[in-house]
Amino acid sequence: MLSKLFEGLYLKIFVNIIIYRSKSVVYVEVCNKDKVLESIEESFDSASLNAKMYKFIKSYKDESPFHYISILDTSVSQGAAPTCKSKETSLFFDSGTSKQLCYADRWTYYTSNPDLHLLQKEYGSLGLDFVFSPFVILAKFFKDKINTHMSMYILIEDSFLSLTVFDHSELLFAEHLDMDPNKDSDDLLMDDGSMQNLEFELESSVNLDDIDVEDDIGELDDFGDIEDLDDFEDIDEFSEIKEEEEDFIEEEDEEYQTKDSEGFNEDYKRFLLIKNSLNHFYKDDKYKSQFVESVYIADGVGISSDLKRYLEEEMFLSVFVRRIDLSVEVCELAKAELK
Repeated sequence: MLSKLFEGLYLKIFVNIIIYRSKSVVYVEVCNKDKVLESIEESFDSASLNAKMYKFIKSYKDESPFHYISILDTSVSQGAAPTCKSKETSLFFDSGTSKQLCYADRWTYYTSNPDLHLLQKEYGSLGLDFVFSPFVILAKFFKDKINTHMSMYILIEDSFLSLTVFDHSELLFAEHLDMDPNKDSDDLLMDDGSMQNLEFELESSVNLDDIDVEDDIGELDDFGDIEDLDDFEDIDEFSEIKEEEEDFIEEEDEEYQTKDSEGFNEDYKRFLLIKNSLNHFYKDDKYKSQFVESVYIADGVGISSDLKRYLEEEMFLSVFVRRIDLSVEVCELAKAELK
């Protein structure tokens, strides 16, 4: 009760981090109760925390004791499984090396314990309150479609695709796809050059040799409570506006244009990953395979129209694309966590 009283006297600062291949985007909202007073977005030319990014985040963090730092999960070894039963999840992932939670008593999302520790180590000097799964964002963003359709749903990030197949809220299949599976995992860590310029000592945060797995992971509040988000009012526009499939086509035609050869290659790579993943769904006996006729894409990077064309012409799918602002979606999940 007392904490709620003090909370009303201060601003709430939401800091949200999205990591790309060669940059990081930090989106900040300064709120007074439920009113957004200010929103700021800055891009930094580094996929890891550097001095400039640290200084920017800390400047807002210091404005209020009620600050919340969130990040979109970057783990390669994450995913979702079509069950919440512990005896069955072992068919889909290694629970001994993963942190997992049940979503709406229907399906499980999980992520890698070692990768969570790396995030804690890198951002320990700032504090990390929430690590959000792309599968939760995807489920929220397309909630009205997932509840009423049997379709494939894909969240496209810069380096990853989170692909699912839902049949009227029942998860049938999920896979987290890496755009560059051969990349050096050390790229996710800070290089020595950036370390020399930092105005703080990251060694004072988390030492991997001293980490207690259960204790440190428990500090990531998101992975303790995020399954409760299903009880909140919908935070995406789909829950209030029931759009017909024609609306997706119309918006997509206006917004997406064919890009240069680099974009062409990227989208063709995405097409091959989706094609192989769907074949996996059809052929693997542990999945309740059904024929997929349509796909809904949440585009977080600005794909070209080529991907839609590949999926329609080569796989005979009906494709609907909508842009998603990942920074804003992560911020909305953080707000929902605090209600």
